[in-house]
Amino acid sequence: MVDENGSIRTLSVDIGGSGVKAMVLDITGNPLTERARVDTPQPAKPEVVINAITVLAAAQGEFHRISVGFPGVVRCGVTETAVNLHPDWIGFDLETVLSNRLNKPVRAINDADMQGFGAIAGKGVELVVTLGTGFGSALFVDGKLVPNMEMGHHPFRKGETYEEQLRRAELEKIGEKRWNRRLEKAIASLQRLFNYDYLYIGGGEAVRVNIQLPLNVKLIPNVTGLLGGIALWRDRES
Repeated sequence: MVDENGSIRTLSVDIGGSGVKAMVLDITGNPLTERARVDTPQPAKPEVVINAITVLAAAQGEFHRISVGFPGVVRCGVTETAVNLHPDWIGFDLETVLSNRLNKPVRAINDADMQGFGAIAGKGVELVVTLGTGFGSALFVDGKLVPNMEMGHHPFRKGETYEEQLRRAELEKIGEKRWNRRLEKAIASLQRLFNYDYLYIGGGEAVRVNIQLPLNVKLIPNVTGLLGGIALWRDRES
């Protein structure tokens, strides 16, 4: 499972509520191709999203294995929740279906978890949140993932969850100024809850963040969600 340079190439895929992205990474996780994107098909049922991934994959050249970040709980390759996609994803065996379609081994994980792998330093308590169609989250302790922590659906303020208060639709409704004030409150709340060493903020709407961030809070580029794909295979390197 190697190319002529002796390196395994990984197709990294990020499924989002508004876009599906892909790029190929080398054995160390560095990009070998440009990030490609297509709009997430609507309604975002499994079959049409798999078709979109197939189209992206065909344009990415050679690869030997696939990593997928999915916006919901993923357990043993099966997607268990899909708040921002379609109910047909509940109980869908993403790893098996995509592996059969592209004839390559597949590993799938929550999209914020994958983004976190691309961002963290691997020391202490590190929290990652993603601001996009929804509100993703990932928690790491000394580089080890606490899987499927869907903090976005927990109560935040005024009887609403973090996702309800900070998702893209709410940002467009209330405007950047009020949204940033809410984000400031969320950061303070999360600091008290997790006492993290570092908080990383990513996702498509991270570019709209316009507040003075604490020293232990860092904005990360959206491409981080793809770069983290290499981590899904670290225990099988040879």
